[in-house]
Amino acid sequence: MAIKQVQAIINGQTYNLTRNSANGRYEATVTAPSVSSYTQSGHYYPVTVKAQDTAGNQVEADDKDEMLGNSLRLTVMEKVAPVIIITAPTSGQLMSNNKPKITWTVTDNDSGVNPDSIKLRIDNDEVSGVSRQSTEDGYTCSYTPAAALDDGEHTISVSASDNDGNAAEPVSLKFRVLATAPDLSITEPANNSYHKAAQVPFSGTTNGAELTVKVGSGAEQQVSISGGTFSGTLTLTEEGANTVEFKAVSESGVSTTVTRTLYLDTHAPVIQSVTITPKPVDAGKTYVISVEVTD
Repeated sequence: MAIKQVQAIINGQTYNLTRNSANGRYEATVTAPSVSSYTQSGHYYPVTVKAQDTAGNQVEADDKDEMLGNSLRLTVMEKVAPVIIITAPTSGQLMSNNKPKITWTVTDNDSGVNPDSIKLRIDNDEVSGVSRQSTEDGYTCSYTPAAALDDGEHTISVSASDNDGNAAEPVSLKFRVLATAPDLSITEPANNSYHKAAQVPFSGTTNGAELTVKVGSGAEQQVSISGGTFSGTLTLTEEGANTVEFKAVSESGVSTTVTRTLYLDTHAPVIQSVTITPKPVDAGKTYVISVEVTD
C-alpha cells in the first residue's frame, strides 16, 4: 500500500507534509510559535504526527510515545533579553543616607526572568541578600547595605537573564554619599561673653555648603562662606542672655550646630556711695576707701 497523507499537529495547527523524493521522507517547513516554550508544560510544545495509507489505515504518535516521544517535543527559545530598570537611587544623586535602599525591576514577558540570574554589584562587589518579589512579568528587587557606605562616589550594577538564557546588558549608574556632618568652628565671639553693644562681630571656619546664624527665636540669616571661612555681624535682641545658633549644612543636607550664649549689657554701673575711713587721715597713715557700685 502507498502513503496517502502525513500530517503534523503543532500548537493547535495542522500541517500537511509532502514527500521529498530525494530522501523519501515527508517534510514541511513550519514557522515556530512566536512565544518561548519555556512556559509550556515540560518547557516544550508537544507535536503529534499522523500517517494514513491509501487503504485507510492510520497511525499516530505524540510526545508521550515510548519510542518517538523525545523527538516530538518542540523547544522554542526567545531571543529578547530581559529589561532592567534601576528605580532608586537616581543617576548622579547625592544622598545623606549611607545605607540607601537600592530598588530595581527586571521584566521579561516571554520565557520569564530567571530569578537566580539577578545580580547586584556595588563598586564591582557582588552582594548577597537581595530581596525579590514576583510580579506578572518578572521581579521587583531591593537591597539595603548592611554596612555603611563611605562618603564619596559609588557605582551600582544590575544584571539578569531570562529562562532561555538571554542575558541583558548590565545596567549601572553612579551616585554619591555624603553622610558626615560638616565641621564648624566659631572663632569669635567666645561663649558666655559680655557685650555693651547689640552689634557683635563673629567669625569662624566650616567645610559646609551653607551657613546660617540665628539669635533667639528670630529668623535664620544666611552667612557667606569663602574658602572655608566666614565672618559677619549679628544683632543681640535681649538685654541679658541671648542664645545664638550657628548652623552649617552639607551639600547633602547634614547639619552641624554650634550654640553660643552671649550677654548684652548696655547699662553703665551706678556708683551709689563712697566712704573714706578715717577722714581726715594723718599724713603717712593708711585709710580705707569703700565704694558701693550697682549694675
